Amino acid sequence: MLEAGEELGGKLRLATVAGHRVDVGAEAMLAVRPEGTAFVERLGAGADLVTPATTAARVYSRGALHPLPTATLMGVPTDPSGALGVLTADEVARAADERPWPGGGVEGDVTVGEYVGARLGRAVVDRLVEPLLGGVYAGHADRLSLRATMPVLWDRARAGTSLLEPVPPRVDADGSRRPPFAGLRGGLGRIPELAAEALRSRGALVRTRAVVRGLERSGEGWRLVVGSAADPVAVGADAVVLALPPAPASRLLRATAPAAASALGEVATASMAVVTLAVRRSGTPALPGSGFLVPPVEGRAVKGSTFSAAKWAWVDELSPDVLYLRASIGRAGDEAVLQRDDADLVTLAVAEVGDLLGTPLGPVVDHHVQRWGGALPQYAVGHVDRVTAVRADVARLPGLEVAGAAYDGVGVPAVLASAHRAAAGVTDHLTRTTPVPGESR
Repeated sequence: MLEAGEELGGKLRLATVAGHRVDVGAEAMLAVRPEGTAFVERLGAGADLVTPATTAARVYSRGALHPLPTATLMGVPTDPSGALGVLTADEVARAADERPWPGGGVEGDVTVGEYVGARLGRAVVDRLVEPLLGGVYAGHADRLSLRATMPVLWDRARAGTSLLEPVPPRVDADGSRRPPFAGLRGGLGRIPELAAEALRSRGALVRTRAVVRGLERSGEGWRLVVGSAADPVAVGADAVVLALPPAPASRLLRATAPAAASALGEVATASMAVVTLAVRRSGTPALPGSGFLVPPVEGRAVKGSTFSAAKWAWVDELSPDVLYLRASIGRAGDEAVLQRDDADLVTLAVAEVGDLLGTPLGPVVDHHVQRWGGALPQYAVGHVDRVTAVRADVARLPGLEVAGAAYDGVGVPAVLASAHRAAAGVTDHLTRTTPVPGESR
């Protein structure tokens, strides 16, 4: 396993803040999909899976924090009246007056903003959908694909049915309702550590600071060029999985899979920063729920805040004197704020979170700024077809697979699903091409 960076895990990462390790990347994963929790169990840490102590999030709208409607699908409310407060009475009435898409069903991919706005009104997009999309993709509703980011609503759009229809809750085999989110005691950043330990225990070589600069066919296998341009090292492989952001994957595929490289080159990315704050409990007001989201229409730099100590019991137990919370900054196309240095971002986060809460935070004991440059792929209109083109071109090349957040979803379970798909392809290839002992190849 060749990792270009100094640390394993991509957007799963831990850092020490006020003497304790906490997540500075993703801190929760969808539990309604099985891939994430099943992987943790496979790594032997199933007993450490936890559910949030609270999921009562809020949305900042028109000068105040309001409860996020409980029955929503990526911000689209199943009962518009539950959004009163975030929306005005007139905006609620417009959402309830759902209007048909011209012509009935949608034939081609459209943006989320275009479709939801036409049917439920622009306010639903601006004040409910935008903050959810900003939290997941760091993107904008008017640029993101309905088909790729909201497949349930895409199916309804194709059929011309109501967007307000409730989504049935997912249940386990015993009939119990599955919690929507899961975390890991000690942080999701433990997952890559556990995975690397499992790999090494099976004899795998895991290398960091191993930048792959070239990929080419070599007989029936592959040749990778690893290291600096001044000191390149050739590595042979029977099969390769490219688990990379779209830009470097495009560069490596340019010579062998030009169509895939071209399609990946069209996938833009967004940058963001996570500011983790450790503040004095004694001087901090009661934090409402699990955190809040801020729609871009409000003109704030902070797009959301997670009250980690309220959301996760294990974080709350870390210190009797300190509370942990996070602020997220940065959206696609709005990266100018990220040009500030770390100290300025911390000052900005402390000021804005306090202002949005309506009361200042307590004294900051420690802080950490994690920058995620180009980390979030933007699923623009046509993304699903783009991914299909990538995989069709790569499929021509035996022993080559692609995986990661650029394809079928940016969350932990979706990325794991793409990894399972790639692993199955590689396993099938190696099974068919590796000779049985005693036979010639």
